[in-house]
Amino acid sequence: MFAAIGLAAALAVTPAGMALVQEAAQTVRPEDASSRNLDAGIQAYDRGDFVEAVGWFRLAAKNGLALGQNNLGVMYANGQGVPQNDAEAVRLYRLAADQGYAQAQYNLGVMYGDGQGVPQNDAEAVRLYRLAADQGYAQAQYNLGLMYGTGQGVPQNFAEAVRLYRLAADQGLAQAQYNLGVMYGDGQGVPQNDAEAVRLYRLAADQGYAQAQYNLGLMYGTGQGVPQNFAEAVRLYRLAADQGLAQAQHNLGVMYGDGQGVPQNDAEAVRLYRLAADQGLALGQNNLGAAYQYGRGVPQNDSEAFRWYRLAADQSNELAQYNLGYMYDLGQGVRQNFAESVRLYRLAADQGLAEAQYNLGFNYANGQGVPQNFAEAVRLYRLAADQGLAQAQYNLGFMYRDGLGVPQNDVEAVRLFRLAADQNVAAAQNNLGVMYDTGRGVPENDVEAVRWHRLAADQGLALGQFNLGAMYDSGRGVPQNYAEAVHWFRLAAEQGLAEAQFNLGNMYANGQGAPQSYVEAYKWYNLSAAQGEPAAASQRDRIASRMTPAQIAEGQRLAAEWRPRSPQ
Repeated sequence: MFAAIGLAAALAVTPAGMALVQEAAQTVRPEDASSRNLDAGIQAYDRGDFVEAVGWFRLAAKNGLALGQNNLGVMYANGQGVPQNDAEAVRLYRLAADQGYAQAQYNLGVMYGDGQGVPQNDAEAVRLYRLAADQGYAQAQYNLGLMYGTGQGVPQNFAEAVRLYRLAADQGLAQAQYNLGVMYGDGQGVPQNDAEAVRLYRLAADQGYAQAQYNLGLMYGTGQGVPQNFAEAVRLYRLAADQGLAQAQHNLGVMYGDGQGVPQNDAEAVRLYRLAADQGLALGQNNLGAAYQYGRGVPQNDSEAFRWYRLAADQSNELAQYNLGYMYDLGQGVRQNFAESVRLYRLAADQGLAEAQYNLGFNYANGQGVPQNFAEAVRLYRLAADQGLAQAQYNLGFMYRDGLGVPQNDVEAVRLFRLAADQNVAAAQNNLGVMYDTGRGVPENDVEAVRWHRLAADQGLALGQFNLGAMYDSGRGVPQNYAEAVHWFRLAAEQGLAEAQFNLGNMYANGQGAPQSYVEAYKWYNLSAAQGEPAAASQRDRIASRMTPAQIAEGQRLAAEWRPRSPQ
């Protein structure tokens, strides 16, 4: 069964939400008492003397000056120099908006959109944004575009959203440049165009807009619209991360974890994952959990891994659901619980995660946490295999070969084994070799069988090594070579494969490929017999009749001291 999934980069963030951009206006006005009051208020505001600013803005507002009414509304909305009061902010914005003042129309629209000081009303927000947008107010054009893009207060219309974003972007509004870039990247309302998305992200990024820096970094990291450049991706992620953008902190952590564009540094990756995780980013929480599970950049700690996976899984993150399920599956950091493992795998599988589909299929095939159901195992393996998951392709091939949950079909088994074998799954390479060796689903071809067995053997698969040894032993697909057969049987036998231990015993007993040695033969027969290999005990007893008691004792000692070795 698969280990917990590796680290993954985030997708592009969605368009930024509406922001309450309310700032004291500073436009040219005729020299009169009201404008002097407004000037004095702006100067006080710039000094940070909000109480004095409120006094001056109030005088200007009482004289009916729209800028004064708007600015006094801002002070009430922000609680600067006066107690915070959304209702009073709305009243003042309305007075200024009724005079046609665009910024006040925009600010009043924000209040309706957010339901601050008035009942929430998207349609009224749209009406007010439109009034301001028609006067060329960029922030209103942007917010009106956002309403069209999301279908709030108006029917969703990507083309109209694009038109409005473009108007605001052409005035240099970074948020609009960014959102227009998102539309080009996704092909919404315009033909999909990564190069144009990059151009717009760059305009916004150069103004310090963190989300644009992040998305531009993503384009460099993936080579979309620009030549792939990990170092530039790192630079841009860092700019956004330094502004506290959680997605950028996470992706910069991925770059450090993988050593892409920066020297590999697990400790720095962990630091960045933690910054993102502490902001509640599920991907950051998942990757921090993975760091604890595998002891990368932090001391290994299953309990801490479990805690972070749980936080991310509770946000419906499919990677974390899978990883948490895996911990329940193995009993790492929590009591083993196949039923809970199945529940979590299912949540992730339903979101399309191939690894979860595979593991859930494995549970059905083996009856772990669910009643055994080969047909359901096949369905799940197929979902994962169709996404290119090699282990699922192999297991689905196994189901076809043996007719488990599907009609038996050697041709389909071969096709699936080949897909997995081409991805270097050693077991699939070995099984494909067996199919060529036996002529199941393909014409019998010993040379091709040897080729696939060798690929598996070279990866240390004991069955591949055993089968390759058997081909050398019999001279099928290769010139007969007992020494080479002994070499491969030994590698498999040292891993504890009973069939290889038996065959290696035969080679020593007969002096084929190695000097005859009844002691060595006895050792290997004894080990094979202990695993239940049918003929091993009788062969051991047969050669024992030709051995001295001292030789038998030596063979028994060697068998008792033997320990399996790691794959070679």
